[in-house]
Amino acid sequence: MTTPDLLTPPRIRAADLARLSAVGMRTRKLRAGLSALGIAIGVAAIVAVLGLSSSSQAGLLAEIDQLGTNLLTVANGQTPTGDTAELPAAAPGMIARIGRVTAVDDTGALNNITAFRSPLIPTINTNALSVQATSLTLPATLGITMAQGRYLNTATAREPVAVLGAAAASRMGIDDLWSGERIWLVGPGGGQWFYLAGILNPAVLAPEIDSAVLIGYPAAQRYLGFDGNPSQIYLRTETDQVNAVHDLLAATANPENPNEVTVAQPSDTLVARAEAKGALNSLFLGLGAVSLLVGAIGVGNVMLIGVLERRSEIGLRRALGATRGHIRIQFLTEAMLLALLGGAAGVGLGVAATAIYAHTQHWATVIPPLAWVGGLASALLIGALAGLVPAIRAAHMSPTQALWSM
Repeated sequence: MTTPDLLTPPRIRAADLARLSAVGMRTRKLRAGLSALGIAIGVAAIVAVLGLSSSSQAGLLAEIDQLGTNLLTVANGQTPTGDTAELPAAAPGMIARIGRVTAVDDTGALNNITAFRSPLIPTINTNALSVQATSLTLPATLGITMAQGRYLNTATAREPVAVLGAAAASRMGIDDLWSGERIWLVGPGGGQWFYLAGILNPAVLAPEIDSAVLIGYPAAQRYLGFDGNPSQIYLRTETDQVNAVHDLLAATANPENPNEVTVAQPSDTLVARAEAKGALNSLFLGLGAVSLLVGAIGVGNVMLIGVLERRSEIGLRRALGATRGHIRIQFLTEAMLLALLGGAAGVGLGVAATAIYAHTQHWATVIPPLAWVGGLASALLIGALAGLVPAIRAAHMSPTQALWSM
């Protein structure tokens, strides 16, 4: 029969350790709360940045899926001398003959025409607006809806009538479409009033339309001397034939100079842009890391002060049989618990901020596991590092000197 070693110090139970670790926070609530605040702010920043990035990305990808990934664009490229190339006027018709192409629309840039709210505005204030001649089914092909009014039709395309993109209307200060509303288009041959028929909603897949003033091809030729050549062609294909049609477009649009044609898939560009946004998150994640560092310093500071203020407690526990290891693990656990509470509060704040902003933007709220798991793990690690020195100092405190301070 073996005899228990009475000199072996008892192990501290987890329940007792949790109760002892909470002593400092219960007795010094304000100080503990302020110390955890730095951790909470840092974790909240990390969770919010990653959550907002993921939510915006999910929102954009969902919008792209809704609008379709089967949109292709054909644009005039450059000649070997570096000048802007010209697409043949017959290019849209030739592209429409390609099998698996379901819709074709085009616009033609009037590079020498500028749009103003009135003739009294200085010509230097162009607001970066473009004037484009357009085909009549462009909104359907691009998935754009009307914010106000109506789009061009067979009749209005022949008359001095225009439709504004979303950004063009905003820059001109036109919020509401009144009867008889008109804008001033001016070029080398003089100016011409154009009446407004409608305002478009933002074009996700064709942002160049947002800043455009759109008029019909017949009106552009009749009133503004347009030559009729398209500069951008938009087409829809069957979804499973996008790549096959893509390979045929340059040669079809300009058989003589296919190398002077630029073919693109807008959905790919938007997906790449959404993924590139993640690179900008590093700045905000760095700010969150700084907040975590400040929080760690605060936790370490509070723990060091706590060790000095609780010398009598440490001495009494040592006199009652607590080992240095017991004291060390108590203060280390207390620091980790304090940081964990701050981290949990930070995760809650970050999730709430993400949910509120995502709701205002009509996005799905997405919180990646890396955000909240990483936030809590960072808080625990910081608590352990911040509490290490105070815990070691408390463990090496002499019981006699500690009790002398009682």
